[in-house]
Amino acid sequence: MFSTIDRAKPGLQALIRALGKTYPYASVLAVADDSRAWRVSRTGINIMAAGTGGGTGFVVRVFDGVGCAEYSFNEFSEEKIPAICQLLAQRLAAQNEALDGFDPLPTPIPADEPAVLKKESNWKVNPRDLGDEAIVGKITALREKAMGMDQRVLDAQAAVTYRAYRKLFLSKNRDLDQTVMWTNAMVAVMASRGQELKMSYKPFSVLGGAELLDEMDGGVAQAVEDVLALLDSQPIPPGEYDCVCSPETTGMIVHEAFGHGVEMDMFVKDRAQAREFVDKYVASPLVTMHDGSAVDESATAFFDDEGTLTGDTIVIDQGVLKTGMCDALSAARLGVKPTGNGRRESYERKAYTRMTNTYFQGGEHTPEEMIASIEDGFLLECPSSGMEDPKNWGIQCMVTTAKEIKNGKLTGKIYSPIVLTGYVPDLLKSVTMMGRAVELAGCGHCGKGHKEWVKVSDGGPYMKARIRLG
Repeated sequence: MFSTIDRAKPGLQALIRALGKTYPYASVLAVADDSRAWRVSRTGINIMAAGTGGGTGFVVRVFDGVGCAEYSFNEFSEEKIPAICQLLAQRLAAQNEALDGFDPLPTPIPADEPAVLKKESNWKVNPRDLGDEAIVGKITALREKAMGMDQRVLDAQAAVTYRAYRKLFLSKNRDLDQTVMWTNAMVAVMASRGQELKMSYKPFSVLGGAELLDEMDGGVAQAVEDVLALLDSQPIPPGEYDCVCSPETTGMIVHEAFGHGVEMDMFVKDRAQAREFVDKYVASPLVTMHDGSAVDESATAFFDDEGTLTGDTIVIDQGVLKTGMCDALSAARLGVKPTGNGRRESYERKAYTRMTNTYFQGGEHTPEEMIASIEDGFLLECPSSGMEDPKNWGIQCMVTTAKEIKNGKLTGKIYSPIVLTGYVPDLLKSVTMMGRAVELAGCGHCGKGHKEWVKVSDGGPYMKARIRLG
C-alpha cells in the first residue's frame, strides 16, 4: 500500500542531505492518502472519493537559528532539489526579515535525536477490498430496518467513512514511517408526530477497517428508540443541577472544557488562561486527564507531523494541571518538550498544536451508584456540539437528551435540547464521582478556529458533576 512513498524516499533523503549543507535542521514529511465515504438516505446512494486528509504530497521545513520556512508540493523528483533549496532560501530570508526584533528560535527544532520507526495500525477488513457494492448493500439494509420499525419514522440515513494514510518523516537523524487506518460510521433517524420533528444519531468508530460494519446492527434499534422518546421531550427549566454525564458527554466536556484551553500555541499567544494555572488545582482530585496514543481510536498516530514520537501526556493529575499539549515551535518558544501534538490538516497546511485521543481517566463508581446518589437532577446523553473560550475559560455545549432523575431513580421523563454552560474550573471541581469503565468515540473532527480540521477522539467514564443547564 502507498508504494509512491517508497519510490520517493531515496530522492527525499538526497534533499535532506542537500539542505543539511546549509541549515542546522531540515526535515520532510511525505503523505500518501486514501479515503472513501458511502451514504444512503431518502435521496439515494452517495459514494465520495475525496476525504478530509488533503491528498498525497510533501512538505519540507528548515531552520537556520533565527526562524523557519516551509514549502509544500505534490510532485517530486531529484531534479527539483536545487529549485526547492533556492525557494526555501528565499522564503527563509523573507521570514527572518519579518521576525526582526524577535528572539531567535533555538536550533535544531525539534531536538533531532536518532530514531527509526516503521509501524502500522491493525485492521481486519480493508473497506477497499470489501468493495462499494457490499458496503452499500449493508448500510441500505440498515436504513430499511430503521424505516420499518415504526410508522413515525420519516427518514433514516446510514453512512460509512474510512481513511488510510501512510506518512514518512525524514531528517538527518530520523526515519519514521507509519500506516494508519480508521473507519467511522453512523445511523441517523428522523421521526415526527404532528408538527414535531426530532432526530437521533448513533455513531461508531474504530482504529481499523470495515469490521466496524458488524457493530452497526445493534445501533439501529437504539437510534429509533431514542428518536421516538424525543417526541415526548420538553424544554428544561434553566438551573444548576447534579448531573450524570454519559461517556460521550464526558468526552465533549474534556474536549471543549480543557482540551483547547491547554493547546500550548495558545500559551505563546497569551490566549489561554490555563498558562497561569500550571501546578495548581483546576479540578476535583478525582479528575485525571490524558491525551495521546496510549489508547487506540481514530486519532491515534505513532508520530506527529513534525516527527515527534507520540505517547501519553497527563494533562491533569488528580486535579492538578501539570502540562499542556505542544507542537515543536511552541515548545521551543516556551522552553518545554514537544508532546507529539503538532498536526496538519494536510501537507499543504501549517502544523498547529492539536488534540488527539483526549479523555478522563476512570474511577471507582458505577452509573447506577451515581444515579442513586441524586435527589433532583439529570442523566445527560447524546452530545452534539460545543464551543469554548480558552482566554476566559467559558464553555457552551449542546446535549440532545437530559433524562430526569428524582430520588435516585430515572423517572422516564426527557428534556431536549439542552445547553450546558459554565466556568471550566467550577465545573471540574464539582466532580464527585467517576465511573470505572472508560469509553472513547472517534467520529469527530476538530477545527482550529474556523478551519484546520483534523481527526480527534474523546471520551471518559460516566461522571457526576454539578452543571448549569438551560
